[in-house]
Amino acid sequence: MEGMAGGRMASTMPGLDIAEQHAWQHFLDASLRLYATVNRELVDAHHLTLNDVRLLDALDNSGTGSARMGDLAEMLMSLPSRVTRQIHRLEQLGLVSRCSSPEDGRGVLATITDEGREVLHLAMVTYGSGVRNHFLRRLSRAQTAALGDNCRRISIAMRSEDMPATLGRV
Repeated sequence: MEGMAGGRMASTMPGLDIAEQHAWQHFLDASLRLYATVNRELVDAHHLTLNDVRLLDALDNSGTGSARMGDLAEMLMSLPSRVTRQIHRLEQLGLVSRCSSPEDGRGVLATITDEGREVLHLAMVTYGSGVRNHFLRRLSRAQTAALGDNCRRISIAMRSEDMPATLGRV
């Protein structure tokens, strides 16, 4: 039958059937809208982007309040140059400081300041409220758990696929 592939309706996206294409498009649309909405709320309330909050949170949750710039880039899935610009901006706001790594003078550590912790804790209230209002309240507990579990599976699988590429990095 034309338009069918293995009993599935073909889509306009090669390699996906129509149900898979719709699932992907709905996921992508929802995730981009959620990101933009929460990001806008954080910028409006705290003059911080969602990426700023994620970076400050990563520093705050580290054992020392510090992290190497390269490690931050990896945690945030961002380019090192982008994280450097982000840290520079947050440093100008007094939320982080930078210094040479004591273990390796070539490495640079970013450290959250006391003011950074205060601003982060206020921003986390806005962040949590945004997640609840725009994401969680639209799903049942079972749907939330299933979505979280499925996203965890995808993330773990993608990390495993990326492992060989990252092993050679210094």
